[in-house]
Amino acid sequence: MKYIVNNAGIIEEVYFDDQIIENIYIPLLKRLTKMQKEKGSRLLVVLAAPPGAGKTTLLAFLKYLSTVTEGVTEITSIGMDGFHHYQDYLLNHTTIRDGKEISLVAIKGAPVTFDLKLLTESIQKLKANAIDYWPVYDRTIHNPVEHAVKIEGDIVILEGNYLLLEEEGWQDLRQYFDYSIKITGNEQLLRERLINRRVSTGVERNIATEFVDKSDMYNVRTCLNQLGKADLELEISDCH
Repeated sequence: MKYIVNNAGIIEEVYFDDQIIENIYIPLLKRLTKMQKEKGSRLLVVLAAPPGAGKTTLLAFLKYLSTVTEGVTEITSIGMDGFHHYQDYLLNHTTIRDGKEISLVAIKGAPVTFDLKLLTESIQKLKANAIDYWPVYDRTIHNPVEHAVKIEGDIVILEGNYLLLEEEGWQDLRQYFDYSIKITGNEQLLRERLINRRVSTGVERNIATEFVDKSDMYNVRTCLNQLGKADLELEISDCH
């Protein structure tokens, strides 16, 4: 199936294999629908994956699929990127990596550059149905935008790189999730996807490659090596 997705202003034409849709994605939506009805209250699902794995695209497609598939509940999709620390914070704080003190803004996107305390509190409120809006990250202003997405519906899927991270603080989030999905993949494939994504925005390939190798790949390896087990685990290939 061909699917057109707008990913942070980038229009992409994506193809999903019909057999995967019938054998994995639709059964997943039916399972979540059944779980929610049995629970009788909001179902909170997590989708975790390394950068470049296509989690945002997959979630957009699952949301679309939930609106056109008979017998399933429409999902609401939100992300954790709205919990980046503000740019001013990143510019004025440092961390130690490989024995060197570096500015947080230089490694933006790493786990330490997120406001984990605020994310945890928001997930608790989301779970308790005590929050109506969710923040997003605006790449044009390099900061979160509060109250950007209205939270509606009985099934909410929260996506992000580190939501299943087996690391102090992050691993405490797992207790709030009713169901978990993880995407993994080959490190080199993820690298190529990340480079091509930057090139598609007009960045020269050598500059895109340098950025990906210096920044993104550290985060890719963190996810590949430190994400915990999930109820459903998927692996990407060259095609969906």
